[in-house]
Amino acid sequence: MTAESPACEGTEGASAEGAGLRLYEREGAYIPRVAAVHDLCGYGKCSLGVAIPVLSAAGCDVCPVPTGLFSSHTAFPGWYMHDTTDILADYLAAWRGIDVDIDAVYSGFLGAPEQVDIIRSLYETYPGALRVVDPVMADHGKVYPTYTPELCDAMAELACGADVLTPNLTEAAIILGEPIGDDWGGTDIPDEEAHRLVRALLAKGAKHVVLKGVKRQGEDVVRNFVGSQGTDEIVEVSNEYLPYLLHGTGDVYASCLLAALMAGRTLAEAVAFAGDFVHDAMIVSAEQPHFQERGVSFEPLLGKVTALL
Repeated sequence: MTAESPACEGTEGASAEGAGLRLYEREGAYIPRVAAVHDLCGYGKCSLGVAIPVLSAAGCDVCPVPTGLFSSHTAFPGWYMHDTTDILADYLAAWRGIDVDIDAVYSGFLGAPEQVDIIRSLYETYPGALRVVDPVMADHGKVYPTYTPELCDAMAELACGADVLTPNLTEAAIILGEPIGDDWGGTDIPDEEAHRLVRALLAKGAKHVVLKGVKRQGEDVVRNFVGSQGTDEIVEVSNEYLPYLLHGTGDVYASCLLAALMAGRTLAEAVAFAGDFVHDAMIVSAEQPHFQERGVSFEPLLGKVTALL
């Protein structure tokens, strides 16, 4: 598949906001509200099943906006999906009717291209809210089965307006309009290529980019690269590589990153916290029966999130 380059441009004259800056200032006993725009999955921990407990543990009021209902995550055979696009306009209109206030809009898996317009309506209603986009659509060179080319293009366009964008390498290629295919998806890229991708995503308009999951042959670490508009510095944060894959780790990572940001941590601190948490949760998960089917087991570690406060 080759994604078309989305019609969006970089932000001119962005102020210097590097990885050492706090993107949210926590004030006293105030509990921030986060609109979590994700799907809800009945079995196999991911999406809202991750975002709600993780952000709640960080002292946030999580307000779900369900983009779809799944019987299980899509790695299982025979899963069922219900697209919620038709209900979302009325759902959010009801929020406006009761003066719901939102401090951050956190989007992940989307069910249809029209849902990008729903997220934009949230941005318009809450112009001061932090915009965190986890462009959940592909990994290891493969687009997820529910994602059409139109939905990939819509997600790529949404990514351009993020305050914080957290793609893996496949998602970065789609957003940039670069080709992917069955033989693509190797994560063994040099620093220069990782830096190029981060800077290209910033040029598209994202204010801060966290490029996830660079793993090089012969190394036992996984690297994440952090860049921001207004500075040439690219910060690298790495963790021990564990030799197995789990469904839902990306959702845990992005949710932990936002949890740390909403607790008043800097972007660099949030990236480090998210990587450490996912690493530790993968170790806990490996002790569970059928762990590679069930997804990432993070529940015993939620105290680490609460400790951010």
